[in-house]
Amino acid sequence: MNSAPRHRPAFPRASVPPLEGVCILQIIPELDAGGAERTAIDVAAGLAAAGARALVASEGGRLVGELQGKGGEWVPFPAATKNPLSMLRNVRRLARIGHDEGAALIHARSRAPAWVGLGAARALGIPFVTTYHGSYAGRSPPKRLYNSVMARGDAVIANSAYTAGLIRSVYPAASDRIRIVHRGTDLTRFSPGAVGPDRVDGLRRAWGVAPHERIVLLAARLTGWKGQKVLIEAASRLQAAGRTDVAYVLAGDPQGRESYARELDALVASRGLDGIVRRVGHCEDMPAAFMAASVVAVPSTEPEAFGRTAVEAQALGIPVVVSDLGAVPETVVAPPDAPASSRTGWRVPAGDAAALAEAIEAALALGASARDTMAARARAHVERHFSLDTMVADTLDTYIALLRRR
Repeated sequence: MNSAPRHRPAFPRASVPPLEGVCILQIIPELDAGGAERTAIDVAAGLAAAGARALVASEGGRLVGELQGKGGEWVPFPAATKNPLSMLRNVRRLARIGHDEGAALIHARSRAPAWVGLGAARALGIPFVTTYHGSYAGRSPPKRLYNSVMARGDAVIANSAYTAGLIRSVYPAASDRIRIVHRGTDLTRFSPGAVGPDRVDGLRRAWGVAPHERIVLLAARLTGWKGQKVLIEAASRLQAAGRTDVAYVLAGDPQGRESYARELDALVASRGLDGIVRRVGHCEDMPAAFMAASVVAVPSTEPEAFGRTAVEAQALGIPVVVSDLGAVPETVVAPPDAPASSRTGWRVPAGDAAALAEAIEAALALGASARDTMAARARAHVERHFSLDTMVADTLDTYIALLRRR
């Protein structure tokens, strides 16, 4: 696939969003860093700009201040609980909040809160929307039943064509309610001109990267399927082949997976890569992190429901190397779906350290002119298909269509 497909909207597009004074209530477990959380904030900002009230019910987190700064309202709510009795009580509690605040629609972005949101929306007689931010794999009947709430919305938003296909295969009854809305990127924030050299230099110093070293960055939480071990093996191959001017940076929190972090450290030591591969923890300034990198790797070993890291890196003109599975290939123009002359990055088989190393070497070997040309293609690709404005407009149009039907 050489570009993100344009799908016929499942809902009519409104010319003038009639959202002035309308209250939309989103529910999500927490407001910490993550794609679902950022999307909730971006949509809240869009709602506020359209004159609507944008409520977000959650247990809070590091992004609450950002939500409020962009015009959203935080509603403290125990949305992360998976205890059935607590969830049942939460239905009544959320319905009360919806009634008191005059909510016209409830939008859920995770499974446990979705059950609560579904119950509250039905009690209030208002539309219910869900967004699939992940693939929600479930093989057992109980798990499929638990996951099925995400397909029970009056509108079911899928964040990629890959995710939409999964929904149709598991819950075919939801097919005519699915709308594909790709995760949007803030092209103002993720713009080369918006990232000053002092921010980049500060990160390089914080990471202990020498002035002559180039960076291959893997930005993801530390969990096995994100492919940190595959990148370490690729780094070992590149080091052995004489590519000694590179630092490999793993940026992400263990999020409680301390044993996995120790496994990574042990693998680095066993391959003789101490000081070459380094864990740097969570990074708040991702635009600067991408700008500091010569290559951004997304070597996931399980399907991703979207490819946010790859999109953001391309928006900044950074070459990307991604696993060719899940939704990430939708975000990267590359052979065999496009000629090499049109590529915005590389796709490699998942789990293949040799192929990953080869693609990283190809990206590192780009001359200045070829790199600049690819950067311009990548930026244009993201502007066409993955802008924040498009995502927000498509989401708000979905709300408007449901409210008009009501």
